[in-house]
Amino acid sequence: MAVIKLSRKAWNNLLIFSMLIMIFVFNGLHHKLGGNSEPEGPQPLLPEPSYILALEYPGVRIERIGSGWRLQGMPEAGSEQVDVAELATRVQAWQSMQAEIGAQINAEPLLVATLSLAGETQPWVFVLYKDAQQYQLFDKHQQRWLRLTQAQAQQLFLQLEG
Repeated sequence: MAVIKLSRKAWNNLLIFSMLIMIFVFNGLHHKLGGNSEPEGPQPLLPEPSYILALEYPGVRIERIGSGWRLQGMPEAGSEQVDVAELATRVQAWQSMQAEIGAQINAEPLLVATLSLAGETQPWVFVLYKDAQQYQLFDKHQQRWLRLTQAQAQQLFLQLEG
């Protein structure tokens, strides 16, 4: 039986490299055993315990005032007029809406919505796109595409015409 004689420095290097190899092996096994990390089924637009402080569209801002909502600015000319009583419903749609994971489409952006959430330092920005078949919503915060129906898009965006 052969005995390997190594210096203290060599043993330390051997130990370090063997630990690195173990880390890479276990990390690889974790990803293989975990399967597809891509979520399936309808996904919420916002994290579950989110609290919207303000919702902005181009030229329009809906902000929380106490337990109610206030509209600043008006929708662009030619767009549907928004009743102040509808504001809470509009914000609730953002909090409760779920959509399927979509795919990037090659189209010009239609509308942008910016949401300020309690506890978040940066606002969440959503860009609405439409090609010939469907609406896609790009979530810039999470870098994901979500597929929307026309009804869902109309619930979320003030300026979207029917």
